Amino acid sequence: MRVLALDFDGVLANHGETALLPEVKLWLDEAEEVFGANRIFILSNKPTKARSDYFTEHFTGVGFIYGVRKKPYSDGLKKAAEHSGADPSAIILIDDRLMTGGLAAILAGSRFLWITRPYIDMQKRPAREGFFKIIRSLEKAFVRIMGIGQK
Repeated sequence: MRVLALDFDGVLANHGETALLPEVKLWLDEAEEVFGANRIFILSNKPTKARSDYFTEHFTGVGFIYGVRKKPYSDGLKKAAEHSGADPSAIILIDDRLMTGGLAAILAGSRFLWITRPYIDMQKRPAREGFFKIIRSLEKAFVRIMGIGQK
């Protein structure tokens, strides 16, 4: 893969946060060196100005996608392809949601890496995190029932 697209909530930080977790910040610093400028994009369904400002200040080589329809629409991945000059098939999206990020990747013709153990903070946001925990459990059950990924 030549281009990396990253969801924010659950993948880079707990839901609702603006800044990355310290260990993720170190990882993203290394990813910037590996992929290079204009090859990493944040594709969040909550692209707040505060988050965009955070990336502008701390990660100059990371693009922040906004102004597109939310995942599962593939608009964000197509925009990342346009900005990077790469074909959508050269993009891998890392996301914690199968039915939003996973579907967007399929629709765009991109690759998908499913994070099944996302970052969560049940103490700070119990209702929101609990809601997404239920959705993720249903997605995992769907995969098991359908036998997806089994040989």
